Amino acid sequence: MPIDPDAAITISGFAWVPDFARGQVRDLRVRWILEEVGLFYRTRLLKQGDQDTPEYRALQPFGQVPIFEENGFVLFETGAIVLHIAERSEDLLPADPAARARVVQWVIAALNSIEPFAMNVANIDFFYSDQEWARLRRPGAVELMRRRLAGLSNALRDQAYFEGERFTAADLIMTGVLRVLEHTKLIDGYTNLSDFKARCEGRPAFAKALASQIADFEER
Repeated sequence: MPIDPDAAITISGFAWVPDFARGQVRDLRVRWILEEVGLFYRTRLLKQGDQDTPEYRALQPFGQVPIFEENGFVLFETGAIVLHIAERSEDLLPADPAARARVVQWVIAALNSIEPFAMNVANIDFFYSDQEWARLRRPGAVELMRRRLAGLSNALRDQAYFEGERFTAADLIMTGVLRVLEHTKLIDGYTNLSDFKARCEGRPAFAKALASQIADFEER
């Protein structure tokens, strides 16, 4: 859906990032779930240094994006925001207590048990690849990542999504995390994970969210 400048919901993002980070900034995950739920939103784009102003730090103490604002309510941390928005859709966050707990479990697993290892590889590749310590560290980081992917692959098995045939907030967050590794071929070694990622990225809401983030970068 188009971004509505008069929408009640505002999310923050960056006005500019390096090319390799386009489509990777975490506000994409929030845009995606807003598209899934069908909620209009507007963007608050931060120029360099804006994230360090007292005003912004009062809303996001670490100076990161995104923040979510709606009628005076402010929330930060992507996982918390996604789960908050998912409350509006039983498809994304089931009403059944057991299913709901499993979805929350996989959201937390994506952010705590997978993403730190993915970011370790990405940081080495994008920021330190010319340094000797990074060249020595990368094989170990890749091996740890492969172990995590193997565990994830075993857990997903032959299911379409982590809650069986049902796409939920857990799949959205997990896909966002797996996308951190797009510059590598690590996921290619796990057919069910690469198929899962492609399946989730094939959703119309994802395409709209990605297009809106890229458009914000290109307009400035």
